[in-house]
Amino acid sequence: MPRLLHLDSSARTDSFTRRLGAAFVRAWRLNGGGEVTHRDLAIDPPPPISEGWTSLCDTLLREGITEAATDHYAQAVRTEAERRAWAVTEPLLAELLAADVVLIGAPMYNFGVPAALKAWIDQVTFPKMVLAPRRFVVLSARGGAYGPGTPREPFDHQGRYLLDFFHGHYGVEDAEVISAELVNSLSDPGLAGRLPQHLDSAAAALARAVELGTELATVPATTSADRTLAKEG
Repeated sequence: MPRLLHLDSSARTDSFTRRLGAAFVRAWRLNGGGEVTHRDLAIDPPPPISEGWTSLCDTLLREGITEAATDHYAQAVRTEAERRAWAVTEPLLAELLAADVVLIGAPMYNFGVPAALKAWIDQVTFPKMVLAPRRFVVLSARGGAYGPGTPREPFDHQGRYLLDFFHGHYGVEDAEVISAELVNSLSDPGLAGRLPQHLDSAAAALARAVELGTELATVPATTSADRTLAKEG
């Protein structure tokens, strides 16, 4: 059975991205999906990468260690600073490599992603790392409207950034962003007239999250030696 890594990053305990994630996971479980690993990056944020992490990347490049596997990356750990950096990265990376589907709750903060999510991406990403054929789903919520054709479309450094990163670095073609738009219409009097658009957007996002949770529960599981490491560690 496929395995799911579910990441939350919203600072709100009752947020749209958390609701969408819960709906996806319910559909996943109801339709026979496998093990779910949940990590709340807002409650337990990863630290920023350190100099030890950067020197570890240098060794990986020099020695041509590019296969995404924790036992391969561990071969490049030489110094005490690198050992400290690897102690932070290894459990996060093992969870990622053990997953067939990665579900990311990512609200838009100041046109971009939450700092804790960016820190997670930095911790688990290494040179020339390919994560295909894993599937990535981003659950997005935005205070305004940033979809295609809107005046603020050029300012979307959240969903577009994540898709570009997954495609350009991880080599993942199968990635989707599901967005609930105009969330601020619930609290901003200046956006009150846009509330019907928000409600339609939120309903469509919820339906798509359930649809994808159902669909991806039956994707073929990929084989990875890191599954054993993820179980043990």
